[in-house]
Amino acid sequence: MTIWRHEMQNSPRTGVQGRVKFIIGGLLILAAVIYLIVSSTQANAEYFMTVNELESKAASLVGRSLRISGAVVGSTIHYDPQTMNLTFDIANVPGDNASIETGGGLAAVLHAAVTDPKRTRLTIIYNGPQPDLLRDEAQAIVTGHLGDDGIFYADELLLKCPTKYQDAVPSQVVNGN
Repeated sequence: MTIWRHEMQNSPRTGVQGRVKFIIGGLLILAAVIYLIVSSTQANAEYFMTVNELESKAASLVGRSLRISGAVVGSTIHYDPQTMNLTFDIANVPGDNASIETGGGLAAVLHAAVTDPKRTRLTIIYNGPQPDLLRDEAQAIVTGHLGDDGIFYADELLLKCPTKYQDAVPSQVVNGN
């Protein structure tokens, strides 16, 4: 009886079944990993667009995670320190580098966007501390979602102020630093 059991455990049929189970288990693990990668990539995907692009596709983008870029309109900045509620408008700025270069550089394009009342504008609401660089003609890169009311609710706010850095570079070169 001991010999028979030993032969059954080492039979070719048992070895093939073990390999099949191992391969199926490996494929299930691989499928789970692929599913997790795909689902997390789709959840974190964000569109980067201009204010004009957002306006033209607004109906289909409500509630989706988005990233918008535009020029801060300084006269629209309102901050309530009690509630840490910040509201401001951004004006449309071209999204491609060629248009920015032909427009005279980023500082000139931002200035033109803010001073042109015909440019498309978008209201931003952000809850958090007011950033130091939030000022007129700063470039705002805002991550959040568009509400049904047409207002953009920001989760993250990044600002670039090109005029702040324009004068710093030549003086560093002149001073030898």
